[in-house]
Amino acid sequence: MSRPWTVPPAIKASALLHAGAALGTVAVPAVWPWALGAVALNHAVITVAGLLPRSSLLGPNLTRLPAHAQARRELALTIDDGPDPEVTPRVLDLLDAAGAQASFFCIGWRARAHPALCREIVARGHRVENHGDAHSNAFSLFGPRRMRADVAAAQATLSDITGQAPLFFRPTAGLRNPFLEPVLAGLDLQLAAWTRRPYDTRDGRPQQVLQRLTRGLGPGDILLMHDGHAALTPDGQPVILATLPLLLDRLKAESLRAVTLQQAMA
Repeated sequence: MSRPWTVPPAIKASALLHAGAALGTVAVPAVWPWALGAVALNHAVITVAGLLPRSSLLGPNLTRLPAHAQARRELALTIDDGPDPEVTPRVLDLLDAAGAQASFFCIGWRARAHPALCREIVARGHRVENHGDAHSNAFSLFGPRRMRADVAAAQATLSDITGQAPLFFRPTAGLRNPFLEPVLAGLDLQLAAWTRRPYDTRDGRPQQVLQRLTRGLGPGDILLMHDGHAALTPDGQPVILATLPLLLDRLKAESLRAVTLQQAMA
């Protein structure tokens, strides 16, 4: 399965700029410093766009739920870097107790190590989505072939284990390059970022993590948390386990419903 891929306007403009710089230099050699400067500036803009997880300059990027989900007072809870055999089962219990659903962006190699846990996520009414196979910190530096191999390996793993093909992809830390969108189109995946990021892999203080998630909280938000690589609280527990009950209580108080990305887009 694949979906149509349309070259983003920014990439079209970049290609035209490169062609214009080359032709201009051939026609008027004296302008080469200006042509080189324009190309360098263009590369800088494209690079920065890839370093901004919420940017749509390089292609479609889901950063907020559509209007129909907002009208239903839905938001999406997304949980990255698992499955973790110690943390994920406790997260599932907390979600069950609150009647909340979440999208778990799982790492391929971790899923192969804990396949039953991935199946348990789905059995409890949640979704498993694609977070890459290796979860490499250098993912945004990959070329198209290596990038496709990594995303496709996780897609195959997660589909085989759960019986459901992931619909969404999130790169490591949200960082990417222009090669990603055609890769995702070829695998029929959609890039999904977030509205609110709590930095819960670095900050183990539950109240600070909660504040980042709930400041201005409302329908349509996409919240990011981590069951894998979670920072530890001062008393030594993964911060998601201390923060999630407080967050779920806040959602209930504000009549907000946590759903999967698939449910929100339906």
